[in-house]
Amino acid sequence: MICWKESEKAVGEIDLGPTVSVAAVREIFKQNVQTVITLFTTAVPKLVLKDWTPILLENKVGIIGGSGLDDPNILEKRKEIVVTTPFGDPSDALIEGTIKGVTCVLLARHGRGHTIMPSNVNYRANIWALKDRGCTHLIVSTACGSLDENIHPGDIVFLDQFIDRTTKRPNTFYDGAPNSPNGVCHVPMHTPFCPSTTKILIDSAVELGVKHHVSGTVITIEGPRFSTRGESKLFRTWGAHVINMTTVPEAILAKEAGLCYAAVALATDYDCWKESEKAVSAAAVLETFQRNVQTVITLFTTAVPKLVSKDWTPILLENKEISQSSIMPTN
Repeated sequence: MICWKESEKAVGEIDLGPTVSVAAVREIFKQNVQTVITLFTTAVPKLVLKDWTPILLENKVGIIGGSGLDDPNILEKRKEIVVTTPFGDPSDALIEGTIKGVTCVLLARHGRGHTIMPSNVNYRANIWALKDRGCTHLIVSTACGSLDENIHPGDIVFLDQFIDRTTKRPNTFYDGAPNSPNGVCHVPMHTPFCPSTTKILIDSAVELGVKHHVSGTVITIEGPRFSTRGESKLFRTWGAHVINMTTVPEAILAKEAGLCYAAVALATDYDCWKESEKAVSAAAVLETFQRNVQTVITLFTTAVPKLVSKDWTPILLENKEISQSSIMPTN
């Protein structure tokens, strides 16, 4: 009773009668501890048997904008957040704001003003920063060249596979460096893009009447140069549908981080395999992308509310399990 009951002695007073004491507390607890133990042992099985998935994890959408889709004006109530990571600084400040009331974080992949070439993008810092800011989903845009007769400039392709032809980029957080997480990560990449996130983007494209392709394999080259005609023709024989310079290692790192990652590729040209068309050039890429960028922006702003209305708990928990179980600890 400590000291509230005036008919009993307060703590610290000389105990001339039956009042609280360490010995009394210990004795009473000893007499009743079995009740608490029984309560816990009865409750534990009920806790683990309950389906907790309806309890939603908070979702936050990260947007990585490529050429032309790094405009912070797509966000309302926006603010800049300058961050750093164990892997250095991301490409630019994070811009946090809302799209139709949904909190989103925008990052310009190449920096505002497109000052960072694909090989020099700090992909690890970008993904780490967005994850650290609480993002559970990443929807990203990328310009690409078409390697498929049926994919025309201006078409949107929802990527579902990639072929890696990069050569100079760190592609894991677990590289053994002093500031890196401990262990070696062998993350499975048979499904490099999140099917559920991609489906919501596809459904939004259907709703908007946007010409699109529901799947496509992208081959990511190192750049910054474009392909030779021989390379372009070779990549077609490999089954690649489009070509770009940024999906790898971005998709790999998102997988290691346990994020739901989906990519929207906007075809800007036919690379250089199609001899009846002009070969790709930087000016042509930028002109076509800027002409069609509003389509991608509208697609994203339509999809974002649909993304957060879904219960992602089972998928996010599965992503976390894949990420954690892929790590082999080192001594």
